[in-house]
Amino acid sequence: MRYHPPFGWTWQMAVLVLLALAGCRSLDFYDPAAEAPVPEPLIPPREKNMVSLPAYRIEPPDLLQIEVLKLVPKPPYRAQTYDALQIQVIGTLLDQPIDGYYMVEAEGMLNLGAAYGKVRVAGLTIDEITQAVTEHLSQVLRSPEVSVQLARASGMQPISGTYLVAPDGTVNLRQYGTVHVAGRTVEEVHEILARHLTQFLDAPDVSVDVAAYNSKVYYLITQGAGMGDNVRRLPITGNDTVLDAVSQVGGLSQVSSKKIWIARPAPGTAGCEQILPVDWNAVAQGGSTATNYQLLPGDRLFIEEDGVIALSNWLGNVTGPLQRIGGVLSLTTSSVRGFQTLGRGYNQNRGGY
Repeated sequence: MRYHPPFGWTWQMAVLVLLALAGCRSLDFYDPAAEAPVPEPLIPPREKNMVSLPAYRIEPPDLLQIEVLKLVPKPPYRAQTYDALQIQVIGTLLDQPIDGYYMVEAEGMLNLGAAYGKVRVAGLTIDEITQAVTEHLSQVLRSPEVSVQLARASGMQPISGTYLVAPDGTVNLRQYGTVHVAGRTVEEVHEILARHLTQFLDAPDVSVDVAAYNSKVYYLITQGAGMGDNVRRLPITGNDTVLDAVSQVGGLSQVSSKKIWIARPAPGTAGCEQILPVDWNAVAQGGSTATNYQLLPGDRLFIEEDGVIALSNWLGNVTGPLQRIGGVLSLTTSSVRGFQTLGRGYNQNRGGY
């Protein structure tokens, strides 16, 4: 009587055989449904749910527009040639008033008109000029009342203009020195500039704005199907999405697939990266906003290559040199055979055959 093993043994043997054929495999008992929902503050911003970027921090190579609305030198200021003074005098001759702007001439003299003559004012303060003009006019007038103000200082270089933030994080104000502005907001730069200019000006009125936002960018990387990656550096406007970025390069190229994702950098000590997959068909064809993420400074938007085209280019790179070598060998062989045939025909003609 033949012994038949129980059915359980047969089933166990079949499982062992299948495992041996399949190799080592790990069983994943993770249930995605058990995952806790992502907290609202950690959800990446996307179209229809964008966030405002934090206060802009100025960095090289931003451009700053600086305006100094009040450019009055710090007292006591001593008059120089070609300065403009505003002078008003009460008690002048009826047909010879003194009320207007007067320039300090090259010789340092102030010409008050034909009836009053000239008075030297170069090197004097405003109070000293007022006293000198009063004493000079007292020779012609009875008890003149003189008011002198500085209207324009010829030696004061204008400050207003556009300034590039240098690689060391400073702006060069020429004769007023350099000021470090990198890493600061517009309000902080305003306070720093005003405090710095008080060394040279009397209560300066400063206005600061960013003329060109050049330091905050994102990168659009298009894989080139074995022909090299294309990288574009695009400025952040604060309202950029994946669709906006792709439109900047005229859409997907002929060698690109529809596999797109955002690689969002993390701090160097975090030891992790954030990958945001993009469903291009849903964004472009269905108008979905779920994966049309808002781009943040430093993001890498990566567009993967088409695998078939990449394989075709790879085969072309591999077989191309072989084809060229084969062509050279074929041409050489044909040339040799041609010369051999030409030689036999020539000898036959010489022999009279």
